[in-house]
Amino acid sequence: MKTIDELLADGVSGKRVFVRADLNVPLADGTITDDGRIRAVVPTIKALADAGAEVVVASHLGRPKGAPDPAFSLLPVAERLAELLGTPVAFAEDTVGPAAHAAVDGLEPGQVAVVENLRFNAGETSKDDTERGEFADQLAALADVYVGDGFGAVHRKHASVYDLPARLPHYAGYLIAREVGVLKKLTDAVERPYVVVLGGAKVSDKLAVIDQLLGKADRLLIGGGMAYTFLKAQGHEVGISLLQEDQIPAVKEYMERAEKNGVELILPVDVLVSPEFPDLKTKAPSQHTVVDADKIPADQEGLDIGPKTRELYASKLADAKTVFWNGPMGVFEHPDYAEGTKAVAQALVDSDGFTVVGGGDSAAAVRTLGFDENAFGHISTGGGASLEYLEGKTLPGLAALED
Repeated sequence: MKTIDELLADGVSGKRVFVRADLNVPLADGTITDDGRIRAVVPTIKALADAGAEVVVASHLGRPKGAPDPAFSLLPVAERLAELLGTPVAFAEDTVGPAAHAAVDGLEPGQVAVVENLRFNAGETSKDDTERGEFADQLAALADVYVGDGFGAVHRKHASVYDLPARLPHYAGYLIAREVGVLKKLTDAVERPYVVVLGGAKVSDKLAVIDQLLGKADRLLIGGGMAYTFLKAQGHEVGISLLQEDQIPAVKEYMERAEKNGVELILPVDVLVSPEFPDLKTKAPSQHTVVDADKIPADQEGLDIGPKTRELYASKLADAKTVFWNGPMGVFEHPDYAEGTKAVAQALVDSDGFTVVGGGDSAAAVRTLGFDENAFGHISTGGGASLEYLEGKTLPGLAALED
């Protein structure tokens, strides 16, 4: 795949460059609560602008249903991008309509415009190749060159990710090049011990990657809501904890395979439980106790790994040469249940190995809990894309950038 360095070497002054970014940031009442994905694409946009390109930036945000929805407008993102770039950024109130063409036509070399949310157009996510292609044709009319830098969307067969690169000369931006380089270090020539930490809510979201890792990782540490399906598969009471009963047979099979393959599959030995889910808005103190993982009361819910498990997981990470972490250990958004996730993050910071935080909630947790991002080897911008790459899947957005 050609990279942005090759594009810059050929010269971009006066050319319109379409940058497909992933600016899908969390918003609360119109305010960005985590700008990590915006900051991640700034090097690509700045390099193009500094070289004299007319930069057209596009992204999705949230899940609007193929029509404009003010709740998912990219305007706050465009404003934050302007602050990070230190230069004005034009904003078009549509994606391929009159406002977009006016914004793009008004660009001078070195200037940047953001068009409105791609998913305000049904063609972006359509499963119909013709409809998707027609929207890609409209997007292609805005630019001379395509730069793919939205890693968090490359696992989607969407018009701006998959179809548009076929219509323009195409290159990978700095972010995608770095993300792919990191993932190759997790799959091709892994330094051992290789430890994978998996958390989050649903075990079903992680089954395919567990399947692949049972032949590659040395240790799997399981936490978060998905841990309770594993504990149930061992025959333990999990109370009213998050549970996917239909996944128990698969989980049992994976535990058997792990033992057969010599992979340590490690589950919590104690958990924090509460009779009710905490209030994440007020963050009011929550009634909770610590119990052994095989003694969860029938009327209580597991919400975080306990202190013994934190120590155990830290010890299992201490000698790791490679670590991949995807998914929090508990309800980290509430201070009473953030210690497990914080302990894993700290263990990665303390590690001498190559540490990768696999996007999504894990990346948000690292920032929310006050960790220095530079203390980790890499913080991915795409949780789902990272997992699918590790599963061995072909990612449409990466395939489209290949020649």
